[in-house]
Amino acid sequence: QVQLVESGGGLVQAGGSLRLSCVVSGRTFSTYGMGWFRQTPGKDRDFVAAISWNGLSTRYADSVKGRFTISRDNAKNTVYLQMNGLKPEDTAVYYCAAEQFLTTSSSSTYHDPNEYDYWGQGTQVTVSS
Repeated sequence: QVQLVESGGGLVQAGGSLRLSCVVSGRTFSTYGMGWFRQTPGKDRDFVAAISWNGLSTRYADSVKGRFTISRDNAKNTVYLQMNGLKPEDTAVYYCAAEQFLTTSSSSTYHDPNEYDYWGQGTQVTVSS
């Protein structure tokens, strides 16, 4: 069973930074495309960022582009989300997700949570104004 565990959430002031981590168990992490999503009460789970299975491509939601950076370290079976310039509207539970051989081409559905097979438990990010 593939399991994902997020960490690194917390409370920060607007303009601050956090780095989220997601450690993936399983035998073939390097074949998984990874995504970050976020969700607030009463709303759908929204796409934040994705990185392709081969690490050659990244994608970001317009709302976070230029502020957030997704990366992966295959040696540690870990994907990261570096979040800078945080805003109150970034407050949400952040989830990482995995899908084998996920690509991030313009025609892919990397932004669709239904594309992903495995999900972490989420980590809370709260940004105060």
